[in-house]
Amino acid sequence: MRTFVTGASGFVGTWLTRHLEACGDTVYPLRDEFDIADEAVVAREAASAAPEIIYHLAGLADVGRSWEIPAETFRVNALGTLVLCEVARQLVPRPRVILVSSAEVYGIAGDAPVGEGTPLRPVTPYAASKVAAEYVGLQAFLGHGLEVVRVRPFNHVGPGQAESFVVSALARRVAEAERAGTGEIPVGDLTSARDFTDVRDVVRAYRLLAGLGRPGEVYNVCSGAAVPIRTVLDEIVALAARPVTPVEDPALLRPVDLPVLVGDASRLVALTGWKAEIPLRQTLVDVLAAARERV
Repeated sequence: MRTFVTGASGFVGTWLTRHLEACGDTVYPLRDEFDIADEAVVAREAASAAPEIIYHLAGLADVGRSWEIPAETFRVNALGTLVLCEVARQLVPRPRVILVSSAEVYGIAGDAPVGEGTPLRPVTPYAASKVAAEYVGLQAFLGHGLEVVRVRPFNHVGPGQAESFVVSALARRVAEAERAGTGEIPVGDLTSARDFTDVRDVVRAYRLLAGLGRPGEVYNVCSGAAVPIRTVLDEIVALAARPVTPVEDPALLRPVDLPVLVGDASRLVALTGWKAEIPLRQTLVDVLAAARERV
């Protein structure tokens, strides 16, 4: 299978590329140094790849920073998706597009697992940009017949993730405390709960949906379990080589944070048989090991 991966040098793109190559696919990467909203560049690279499948991962994924740069977040995520879809529909033959969105589009959805039919109520600039990107993809399907399959991953974690994300940030601080011999680490809000899935399980779902997903549809990728951030921290601290004490730092609090976000992946499971295989504890062991290497 000939594949074109946007955002290939990012966290998820790196793991997806490894998985696709392990499955025997040929991968043509569009790396992060390219502007996904530059139609001439995207068209040139996509034409060279002549892909059967496009995995669209490129974008700005830092939810917290989107409050500071909302216009740029929207430009890259929404306009970048429009450019990608316009390029894809002009390729001959037309590829299928796996458009990676985010569970952030659900916003404040309550503490019950949310399915794909849950109303979208974006709270952050990032989430709003992803709603727009999704509907650009849906319009490309309905208006032009481009085979776009939308995917909403919940919190995916693993080695190599940027430290702007909570699990990697906590692991980094614990690793630094180990190395420095200090006993305190700064933390933000620990009361919220998230649905965590290992990135290596997430990319398996993407490839399955490339073959089996129905164009125009949307699929959650998640574990179905809400885990409090405090529990994640306790697990990482338990793995530490020395005692570590968390200390709340107001600078780490976001303007708005969702109390609980947990998903229902039954549509994905029924279609593909996918299930999360890597337990959260193993993910945290691997993330902390990667953080120790970095510090």
